[in-house]
Amino acid sequence: MSQPLQISPETAVKLSEQLGVPLEHLMHMPKHILLQKLAELAKKDVETNNGSKE
Repeated sequence: MSQPLQISPETAVKLSEQLGVPLEHLMHMPKHILLQKLAELAKKDVETNNGSKE
């Protein structure tokens, strides 16, 4: 079984809100899944920012 993520409570709450997953699920999410979701979130953010500058 994997250990809970080693992140601060503040970071966990912010990530939970941005990713739309419950805090309990986030803390036990495998790191590779979390990294994939963060990459998707970053890509969406870049697309949003690039679209508003044009």
